[in-house]
Amino acid sequence: MKSKFTLLILISALALLALCAIQAYLISNTYELKKDAFMNEADNAVAEISNDRVLDSIYDVLIEEDLENHLADYLNKRISKRQAVDRIFRTADEFNKNYLPYYKSKIVDLDLGYTLLFQYDLLSIGIIDYPEVDTIFIKNKAERSRIFGEKFTTGEARIINLSRTFDTNEFIEQRGDSIFTSSYDFEVRTQELIQVPNWKAIVLGRMWVLILGSVVLFLFVIGLLYYSIKNLITQKKIAEVKTDFINNVTHELKTPLATLGIATKSLRNEVILSNKEAFENTLGIVERQNNRLQKLIDQVLTNSLKAEELQLHKEQISDNVFFRDLISDFKTATQHASLTVVNAVYKPEVLLRIDRFHLTTALFNILENAVKYGNDTVHIKVETTLQNGQYVITIIDNGIGISDKDQKAIFDKFYRAGNSNVHNVKGLGLGLYFTHQIITAHGGMIDLKSIEDEGTTFIIKLPI
Repeated sequence: MKSKFTLLILISALALLALCAIQAYLISNTYELKKDAFMNEADNAVAEISNDRVLDSIYDVLIEEDLENHLADYLNKRISKRQAVDRIFRTADEFNKNYLPYYKSKIVDLDLGYTLLFQYDLLSIGIIDYPEVDTIFIKNKAERSRIFGEKFTTGEARIINLSRTFDTNEFIEQRGDSIFTSSYDFEVRTQELIQVPNWKAIVLGRMWVLILGSVVLFLFVIGLLYYSIKNLITQKKIAEVKTDFINNVTHELKTPLATLGIATKSLRNEVILSNKEAFENTLGIVERQNNRLQKLIDQVLTNSLKAEELQLHKEQISDNVFFRDLISDFKTATQHASLTVVNAVYKPEVLLRIDRFHLTTALFNILENAVKYGNDTVHIKVETTLQNGQYVITIIDNGIGISDKDQKAIFDKFYRAGNSNVHNVKGLGLGLYFTHQIITAHGGMIDLKSIEDEGTTFIIKLPI
Protein backbone atom coordinates (compact mmCIF):
# COMPACT_ATOMS: atom_id res chain seq x y z
CA MET A 1 0.00 0.00 0.00
CA LYS A 2 2.80 2.39 0.93
CA SER A 3 4.71 1.67 -2.29
CA LYS A 4 1.58 2.30 -4.38
CA PHE A 5 0.98 5.55 -2.56
CA THR A 6 4.58 6.67 -3.14
CA LEU A 7 4.31 5.68 -6.81
CA LEU A 8 1.10 7.70 -7.16
CA ILE A 9 2.76 10.82 -5.72
CA LEU A 10 5.79 10.30 -7.98
CA ILE A 11 3.61 9.96 -11.09
CA SER A 12 1.64 13.08 -10.09
CA ALA A 13 4.87 15.04 -9.60
CA LEU A 14 6.19 13.90 -13.01
CA ALA A 15 2.89 14.82 -14.66
CA LEU A 16 3.09 18.26 -13.06
CA LEU A 17 6.66 18.73 -14.29
CA ALA A 18 5.59 17.67 -17.78
CA LEU A 19 2.74 20.19 -17.67
CA CYS A 20 5.17 22.91 -16.55
CA ALA A 21 7.55 22.03 -19.40
CA ILE A 22 4.75 22.14 -22.00
CA GLN A 23 3.43 25.41 -20.62
CA ALA A 24 6.92 26.93 -20.59
CA TYR A 25 7.47 25.77 -24.19
CA LEU A 26 4.19 27.33 -25.33
CA ILE A 27 4.91 30.61 -23.55
CA SER A 28 8.43 30.67 -24.99
CA ASN A 29 7.11 30.13 -28.53
CA THR A 30 4.46 32.78 -28.04
CA TYR A 31 7.12 35.17 -26.74
CA GLU A 32 9.23 34.63 -29.86
CA LEU A 33 6.23 35.22 -32.12
CA LYS A 34 5.23 38.36 -30.23
CA LYS A 35 8.82 39.60 -30.32
CA ASP A 36 9.08 39.09 -34.09
CA ALA A 37 5.73 40.81 -34.63
CA PHE A 38 6.81 43.73 -32.44
CA MET A 39 10.15 44.11 -34.24
CA ASN A 40 8.41 44.01 -37.63
CA GLU A 41 6.06 46.69 -36.38
CA ALA A 42 9.03 48.88 -35.36
CA ASP A 43 10.79 48.18 -38.68
CA ASN A 44 7.72 49.17 -40.65
CA ALA A 45 7.36 52.36 -38.63
CA VAL A 46 10.95 53.39 -39.43
CA ALA A 47 10.52 52.41 -43.08
CA GLU A 48 7.43 54.63 -43.30
CA ILE A 49 9.36 57.57 -41.87
CA SER A 50 12.42 56.88 -44.03
CA ASN A 51 10.26 57.24 -47.12
CA ASP A 52 9.48 60.79 -46.12
CA ARG A 53 10.76 63.13 -48.85
CA VAL A 54 12.55 65.47 -46.45
CA LEU A 55 14.41 62.76 -44.56
CA ASP A 56 15.16 60.80 -47.71
CA SER A 57 17.05 63.77 -49.12
CA ILE A 58 19.50 63.74 -46.22
CA TYR A 59 21.40 60.82 -47.68
CA ASP A 60 21.70 62.48 -51.08
CA VAL A 61 23.08 65.68 -49.58
CA LEU A 62 25.51 63.99 -47.18
CA ILE A 63 26.85 61.27 -49.47
CA GLU A 64 26.40 62.36 -53.06
CA GLU A 65 27.22 66.05 -52.67
CA ASP A 66 29.13 66.76 -49.50
CA LEU A 67 31.22 63.60 -49.49
CA GLU A 68 32.20 63.96 -53.16
CA ASN A 69 33.56 67.45 -52.54
CA HIS A 70 35.61 66.30 -49.56
CA LEU A 71 37.04 63.37 -51.49
CA ALA A 72 38.01 65.68 -54.36
CA ASP A 73 39.92 67.90 -51.91
CA TYR A 74 41.63 64.82 -50.49
CA LEU A 75 42.68 63.55 -53.91
CA ASN A 76 44.11 66.97 -54.71
CA LYS A 77 46.03 66.72 -51.43
CA ARG A 78 44.38 69.80 -49.98
CA ILE A 79 43.19 67.88 -46.88
CA SER A 80 44.04 64.60 -45.16
CA LYS A 81 41.80 61.57 -44.73
CA ARG A 82 41.13 62.57 -41.13
CA GLN A 83 40.11 66.07 -42.16
CA ALA A 84 37.79 64.69 -44.87
CA VAL A 85 36.03 62.45 -42.34
CA ASP A 86 35.80 65.24 -39.76
CA ARG A 87 34.15 67.49 -42.33
CA ILE A 88 31.56 64.79 -43.07
CA PHE A 89 30.66 64.45 -39.38
CA ARG A 90 30.51 68.24 -38.88
CA THR A 91 28.05 68.45 -41.74
CA ALA A 92 26.11 65.54 -40.22
CA ASP A 93 25.86 67.40 -36.91
CA GLU A 94 24.33 70.41 -38.69
CA PHE A 95 21.79 68.14 -40.36
CA ASN A 96 20.95 66.54 -37.02
CA LYS A 97 20.17 69.90 -35.48
CA ASN A 98 17.69 70.66 -38.24
CA TYR A 99 16.19 67.29 -39.09
CA LEU A 100 16.25 65.24 -35.84
CA PRO A 101 13.33 67.22 -34.30
CA TYR A 102 11.43 66.66 -37.54
CA TYR A 103 12.11 62.92 -37.31
CA LYS A 104 10.93 62.81 -33.69
CA SER A 105 7.71 64.60 -34.62
CA LYS A 106 7.07 61.92 -37.24
CA ILE A 107 7.50 59.24 -34.57
CA VAL A 108 4.99 61.03 -32.35
CA ASP A 109 2.52 61.22 -35.25
CA LEU A 110 2.62 57.42 -35.61
CA ASP A 111 1.33 57.10 -32.01
CA LEU A 112 3.17 53.82 -31.42
CA GLY A 113 2.77 53.87 -27.67
CA TYR A 114 6.49 53.43 -27.05
CA THR A 115 9.79 55.20 -27.71
CA LEU A 116 11.50 54.36 -31.01
CA LEU A 117 15.09 55.55 -31.49
CA PHE A 118 16.82 55.62 -34.89
CA GLN A 119 20.51 55.82 -35.82
CA TYR A 120 22.24 56.03 -39.18
CA ASP A 121 25.86 54.83 -39.09
CA LEU A 122 28.72 55.20 -41.53
CA LEU A 123 30.65 51.92 -41.73
CA SER A 124 33.31 52.65 -44.36
CA ILE A 125 34.41 54.87 -47.23
CA GLY A 126 36.82 53.55 -49.84
CA ILE A 127 38.24 54.87 -53.14
CA ILE A 128 38.57 52.13 -55.77
CA ASP A 129 41.25 51.96 -58.49
CA TYR A 130 42.76 55.42 -58.21
CA PRO A 131 45.36 54.27 -58.80
CA GLU A 132 44.70 51.63 -56.17
CA VAL A 133 42.20 50.93 -53.37
CA ASP A 134 42.41 53.61 -50.66
CA THR A 135 40.40 53.29 -47.47
CA ILE A 136 39.31 56.71 -46.26
CA PHE A 137 37.27 55.59 -43.22
CA ILE A 138 36.36 52.35 -41.48
CA LYS A 139 34.25 52.05 -38.36
CA ASN A 140 35.80 50.94 -35.08
CA LYS A 141 34.75 51.12 -31.46
CA ALA A 142 37.07 54.00 -30.65
CA GLU A 143 35.77 56.30 -33.40
CA ARG A 144 32.45 57.93 -34.07
CA SER A 145 30.28 56.43 -36.80
CA ARG A 146 26.84 58.05 -36.32
CA ILE A 147 25.90 60.52 -39.03
CA PHE A 148 22.20 60.86 -38.26
CA GLY A 149 19.78 60.04 -35.44
CA GLU A 150 20.19 59.60 -31.71
CA LYS A 151 23.18 58.02 -30.04
CA PHE A 152 22.34 54.72 -28.30
CA THR A 153 23.80 54.71 -24.83
CA THR A 154 22.56 51.43 -23.40
CA GLY A 155 20.37 48.54 -24.44
CA GLU A 156 20.11 46.37 -27.52
CA ALA A 157 20.13 47.88 -31.01
CA ARG A 158 18.60 46.16 -34.02
CA ILE A 159 20.11 46.50 -37.50
CA ILE A 160 17.30 46.97 -40.00
CA ASN A 161 19.30 47.78 -43.11
CA LEU A 162 22.84 47.37 -44.45
CA SER A 163 23.68 49.16 -47.68
CA ARG A 164 26.65 49.48 -50.08
CA THR A 165 26.70 52.38 -52.54
CA PHE A 166 29.02 52.45 -55.57
CA ASP A 167 29.44 55.64 -57.59
CA THR A 168 31.81 57.34 -60.02
CA ASN A 169 32.82 60.93 -59.53
CA GLU A 170 34.77 63.35 -61.69
CA PHE A 171 37.08 65.98 -60.29
CA ILE A 172 39.61 68.51 -61.60
CA GLU A 173 43.13 67.31 -60.87
CA GLN A 174 46.22 69.52 -61.13
CA ARG A 175 49.56 67.91 -62.02
CA GLY A 176 52.28 70.49 -62.03
CA ASP A 177 51.14 73.27 -64.35
CA SER A 178 48.62 71.03 -66.12
CA ILE A 179 44.95 70.58 -65.22
CA PHE A 180 43.10 67.36 -66.00
CA THR A 181 39.61 66.06 -65.49
CA SER A 182 39.89 62.70 -63.71
CA SER A 183 37.39 60.25 -62.31
CA TYR A 184 37.40 57.74 -59.50
CA ASP A 185 35.10 55.05 -58.18
CA PHE A 186 34.17 55.02 -54.54
CA GLU A 187 32.17 52.78 -52.21
CA VAL A 188 30.22 53.83 -49.14
CA ARG A 189 28.86 51.32 -46.62
CA THR A 190 26.17 52.33 -44.12
CA GLN A 191 23.76 50.73 -41.69
CA GLU A 192 20.47 51.72 -40.12
CA LEU A 193 19.69 50.74 -36.53
CA ILE A 194 16.70 51.10 -34.29
CA GLN A 195 16.29 50.72 -30.57
CA VAL A 196 13.17 50.39 -28.43
CA PRO A 197 14.08 50.87 -24.77
CA ASN A 198 12.47 48.24 -22.54
CA TRP A 199 11.16 46.32 -25.55
CA LYS A 200 11.15 43.09 -23.53
CA ALA A 201 8.76 44.60 -21.00
CA ILE A 202 6.53 45.80 -23.84
CA VAL A 203 6.43 42.34 -25.43
CA LEU A 204 5.71 40.69 -22.09
CA GLY A 205 3.03 43.31 -21.44
CA ARG A 206 1.30 42.24 -24.63
CA MET A 207 1.35 38.68 -23.32
CA TRP A 208 -0.03 39.46 -19.86
CA VAL A 209 -3.33 37.65 -20.45
CA LEU A 210 -1.52 34.48 -21.50
CA ILE A 211 1.03 34.71 -18.67
CA LEU A 212 -1.62 35.46 -16.04
CA GLY A 213 -3.82 32.65 -17.34
CA SER A 214 -0.88 30.23 -17.30
CA VAL A 215 0.06 31.21 -13.73
CA VAL A 216 -3.54 30.87 -12.54
CA LEU A 217 -3.90 27.51 -14.29
CA PHE A 218 -0.59 26.32 -12.85
CA LEU A 219 -1.55 27.39 -9.32
CA PHE A 220 -4.95 25.76 -9.76
CA VAL A 221 -3.33 22.47 -10.82
CA ILE A 222 -0.84 22.71 -7.94
CA GLY A 223 -3.69 23.40 -5.50
CA LEU A 224 -5.78 20.58 -6.94
CA LEU A 225 -2.86 18.16 -6.74
CA TYR A 226 -2.07 19.26 -3.18
CA TYR A 227 -5.72 18.95 -2.17
CA SER A 228 -6.00 15.50 -3.77
CA ILE A 229 -2.82 14.19 -2.17
CA LYS A 230 -3.76 15.69 1.18
CA ASN A 231 -7.20 14.04 0.99
CA LEU A 232 -5.58 10.79 -0.05
CA ILE A 233 -3.21 10.94 2.93
CA THR A 234 -6.14 11.80 5.21
CA GLN A 235 -8.20 8.90 3.86
CA LYS A 236 -5.22 6.60 4.25
CA LYS A 237 -4.79 7.69 7.87
CA ILE A 238 -8.51 7.27 8.53
CA ALA A 239 -8.37 3.77 7.05
CA GLU A 240 -5.38 2.93 9.23
CA VAL A 241 -7.11 4.38 12.32
CA LYS A 242 -10.26 2.40 11.59
CA THR A 243 -8.23 -0.76 11.14
CA ASP A 244 -6.38 -0.13 14.41
CA PHE A 245 -9.65 0.62 16.17
CA ILE A 246 -11.25 -2.59 14.93
CA ASN A 247 -8.17 -4.55 15.99
CA ASN A 248 -8.23 -2.91 19.43
CA VAL A 249 -11.97 -3.47 19.93
CA THR A 250 -11.61 -7.07 18.75
CA HIS A 251 -8.78 -7.62 21.21
CA GLU A 252 -10.72 -5.99 24.07
CA LEU A 253 -13.83 -8.07 23.35
CA LYS A 254 -12.05 -11.38 22.95
CA THR A 255 -11.16 -11.81 26.65
CA PRO A 256 -14.67 -11.29 28.15
CA LEU A 257 -16.29 -13.28 25.35
CA ALA A 258 -13.88 -16.18 25.83
CA THR A 259 -14.49 -16.07 29.57
CA LEU A 260 -18.27 -15.99 29.00
CA GLY A 261 -18.00 -18.98 26.66
CA ILE A 262 -16.14 -21.04 29.24
CA ALA A 263 -18.51 -19.95 32.03
CA THR A 264 -21.68 -20.80 30.08
CA LYS A 265 -20.29 -24.22 29.22
CA SER A 266 -19.47 -24.73 32.89
CA LEU A 267 -23.09 -24.00 33.84
CA ARG A 268 -24.14 -27.05 31.83
CA ASN A 269 -21.80 -29.22 33.87
CA GLU A 270 -23.69 -31.43 36.32
CA VAL A 271 -20.96 -31.02 38.93
CA ILE A 272 -21.33 -27.22 38.81
CA LEU A 273 -25.13 -27.41 38.85
CA SER A 274 -25.12 -29.68 41.90
CA ASN A 275 -22.66 -27.45 43.79
CA LYS A 276 -24.39 -24.23 44.84
CA GLU A 277 -21.17 -22.41 45.71
CA ALA A 278 -19.53 -23.33 42.41
CA PHE A 279 -22.71 -22.37 40.54
CA GLU A 280 -22.87 -18.96 42.24
CA ASN A 281 -19.19 -18.37 41.54
CA THR A 282 -19.60 -19.22 37.83
CA LEU A 283 -22.71 -17.07 37.62
CA GLY A 284 -20.77 -14.21 39.15
CA ILE A 285 -18.13 -14.59 36.43
CA VAL A 286 -20.85 -14.36 33.77
CA GLU A 287 -22.26 -11.25 35.39
CA ARG A 288 -18.88 -9.52 35.70
CA GLN A 289 -17.90 -10.26 32.11
CA ASN A 290 -21.29 -9.06 30.93
CA ASN A 291 -20.76 -5.80 32.83
CA ARG A 292 -17.30 -5.51 31.31
CA LEU A 293 -18.73 -5.87 27.80
CA GLN A 294 -21.36 -3.27 28.58
CA LYS A 295 -18.71 -0.83 29.82
CA LEU A 296 -16.67 -1.31 26.65
CA ILE A 297 -19.71 -0.52 24.53
CA ASP A 298 -20.60 2.48 26.70
CA GLN A 299 -17.01 3.73 26.41
CA VAL A 300 -17.17 3.64 22.63
CA LEU A 301 -20.55 5.39 22.53
CA THR A 302 -19.97 7.99 25.28
CA ASN A 303 -16.33 8.84 24.57
CA SER A 304 -17.12 9.41 20.89
CA LEU A 305 -19.23 12.48 21.66
CA LYS A 306 -18.04 15.87 20.44
CA ALA A 307 -17.77 18.95 22.67
CA GLU A 308 -21.00 20.48 21.34
CA GLU A 309 -22.88 17.22 21.98
CA LEU A 310 -21.94 17.01 25.66
CA GLN A 311 -24.59 18.09 28.14
CA LEU A 312 -22.78 19.65 31.07
CA HIS A 313 -24.36 19.99 34.51
CA LYS A 314 -22.13 22.62 36.06
CA GLU A 315 -21.90 23.23 39.78
CA GLN A 316 -19.79 25.49 41.94
CA ILE A 317 -17.10 23.62 43.84
CA SER A 318 -13.91 24.40 45.73
CA ASP A 319 -10.79 23.44 43.81
CA ASN A 320 -9.10 22.09 46.95
CA VAL A 321 -12.05 19.76 47.66
CA PHE A 322 -12.33 18.65 44.04
CA PHE A 323 -8.65 17.71 43.64
CA ARG A 324 -8.42 16.12 47.09
CA ASP A 325 -11.28 13.77 46.21
CA LEU A 326 -9.94 13.23 42.68
CA ILE A 327 -6.46 12.17 43.83
CA SER A 328 -7.87 10.02 46.65
CA ASP A 329 -10.27 8.17 44.31
CA PHE A 330 -7.51 7.69 41.73
CA LYS A 331 -5.12 6.17 44.29
CA THR A 332 -7.83 3.84 45.52
CA ALA A 333 -8.84 2.70 42.02
CA THR A 334 -5.30 2.25 40.71
CA GLN A 335 -3.51 -0.99 41.52
CA HIS A 336 0.15 -0.09 41.31
CA ALA A 337 2.84 -1.03 43.77
CA SER A 338 4.95 2.12 43.38
CA LEU A 339 2.62 5.06 42.71
CA THR A 340 3.20 8.56 44.07
CA VAL A 341 0.75 11.40 43.39
CA VAL A 342 1.83 14.83 44.64
CA ASN A 343 -0.98 17.28 45.39
CA ALA A 344 0.32 20.79 44.58
CA VAL A 345 -3.05 22.48 44.23
CA TYR A 346 -3.25 26.25 44.62
CA LYS A 347 -3.72 26.73 48.37
CA PRO A 348 -6.04 29.74 48.49
CA GLU A 349 -9.47 28.36 47.71
CA VAL A 350 -10.73 28.98 44.18
CA LEU A 351 -14.36 28.36 43.31
CA LEU A 352 -14.71 26.52 40.01
CA ARG A 353 -17.92 26.20 38.00
CA ILE A 354 -17.56 22.79 36.36
CA ASP A 355 -19.33 19.55 35.52
CA ARG A 356 -17.75 17.47 38.27
CA PHE A 357 -18.41 14.08 36.67
CA HIS A 358 -17.09 14.93 33.21
CA LEU A 359 -14.04 16.90 34.42
CA THR A 360 -13.19 14.02 36.78
CA THR A 361 -13.40 11.63 33.80
CA ALA A 362 -11.14 13.89 31.74
CA LEU A 363 -8.45 14.13 34.43
CA PHE A 364 -8.74 10.42 35.23
CA ASN A 365 -7.93 9.64 31.59
CA ILE A 366 -4.69 11.63 31.87
CA LEU A 367 -3.75 10.10 35.22
CA GLU A 368 -4.50 6.55 34.01
CA ASN A 369 -2.31 7.09 30.95
CA ALA A 370 0.51 8.21 33.24
CA VAL A 371 0.28 4.81 34.93
CA LYS A 372 -0.28 2.81 31.72
CA TYR A 373 2.71 4.35 29.99
CA GLY A 374 4.80 4.81 33.11
CA ASN A 375 7.91 3.15 34.44
CA ASP A 376 8.14 0.69 37.32
CA THR A 377 8.02 3.62 39.71
CA VAL A 378 5.30 6.12 38.77
CA HIS A 379 5.55 9.70 39.99
CA ILE A 380 2.74 12.14 39.15
CA LYS A 381 2.45 15.77 40.19
CA VAL A 382 -0.88 17.63 40.02
CA GLU A 383 -0.30 21.37 40.20
CA THR A 384 -2.69 24.31 39.76
CA THR A 385 -2.10 28.07 39.42
CA LEU A 386 -3.91 31.23 38.45
CA GLN A 387 -2.65 32.93 35.30
CA ASN A 388 -4.25 35.91 33.52
CA GLY A 389 -7.72 35.14 34.82
CA GLN A 390 -7.49 31.43 33.99
CA TYR A 391 -7.26 28.36 36.20
CA VAL A 392 -4.27 26.34 34.98
CA ILE A 393 -4.02 22.61 35.78
CA THR A 394 -0.64 20.98 35.16
CA ILE A 395 -0.21 17.20 35.37
CA ILE A 396 3.41 16.03 35.19
CA ASP A 397 4.56 12.41 35.00
CA ASN A 398 7.87 10.56 34.67
CA GLY A 399 6.68 8.09 32.03
CA ILE A 400 8.07 7.01 28.67
CA GLY A 401 7.00 10.25 26.99
CA ILE A 402 5.37 10.87 23.62
CA SER A 403 7.21 11.30 20.32
CA ASP A 404 6.90 14.54 18.33
CA LYS A 405 5.02 12.67 15.60
CA ASP A 406 2.45 11.25 18.06
CA GLN A 407 2.00 14.59 19.83
CA LYS A 408 0.42 16.08 16.70
CA ALA A 409 -2.41 13.52 16.69
CA ILE A 410 -2.63 12.52 20.36
CA PHE A 411 -6.09 14.12 20.78
CA ASP A 412 -7.55 12.58 17.61
CA LYS A 413 -10.33 10.05 17.85
CA PHE A 414 -9.15 6.40 17.99
CA TYR A 415 -5.50 7.45 17.85
CA ARG A 416 -3.04 5.50 19.98
CA ALA A 417 0.59 6.49 20.28
CA GLY A 418 3.21 4.03 19.18
CA ASN A 419 2.43 0.66 17.62
CA SER A 420 -1.24 0.08 18.34
CA ASN A 421 -0.97 -3.56 17.30
CA VAL A 422 1.01 -4.30 20.43
CA HIS A 423 -1.64 -4.79 23.10
CA ASN A 424 0.44 -4.83 26.23
CA VAL A 425 -1.38 -1.56 26.98
CA LYS A 426 -5.15 -1.79 26.65
CA GLY A 427 -7.26 0.99 25.19
CA LEU A 428 -9.39 2.13 22.27
CA GLY A 429 -7.73 5.47 21.54
CA LEU A 430 -10.72 7.41 22.91
CA GLY A 431 -9.52 8.59 26.32
CA LEU A 432 -7.54 11.70 25.37
CA TYR A 433 -10.00 12.50 22.57
CA PHE A 434 -12.83 12.56 25.13
CA THR A 435 -10.66 14.58 27.54
CA HIS A 436 -10.09 17.19 24.82
CA GLN A 437 -13.82 17.39 24.10
CA ILE A 438 -14.67 17.82 27.79
CA ILE A 439 -12.11 20.61 28.26
CA THR A 440 -13.36 22.32 25.08
CA ALA A 441 -16.98 22.03 26.29
CA HIS A 442 -15.90 23.87 29.47
CA GLY A 443 -14.55 26.72 27.33
CA GLY A 444 -10.95 25.78 28.07
CA MET A 445 -7.97 24.42 26.18
CA ILE A 446 -5.50 21.57 26.63
CA ASP A 447 -1.93 21.19 25.44
CA LEU A 448 1.05 18.99 26.23
CA LYS A 449 4.82 18.99 26.34
CA SER A 450 6.70 15.74 26.23
CA ILE A 451 10.21 14.37 25.88
CA GLU A 452 10.69 10.70 25.11
CA ASP A 453 12.02 8.64 28.04
CA GLU A 454 11.69 11.66 30.34
CA GLY A 455 7.97 12.22 30.83
CA THR A 456 4.93 14.22 29.78
CA THR A 457 3.29 17.40 31.02
CA PHE A 458 -0.39 18.14 30.27
CA ILE A 459 -1.49 21.75 30.62
CA ILE A 460 -5.20 22.54 30.96
CA LYS A 461 -6.56 26.09 31.10
CA LEU A 462 -10.11 26.71 32.32
CA PRO A 463 -11.98 30.00 32.64
CA ILE A 464 -12.74 30.99 36.21
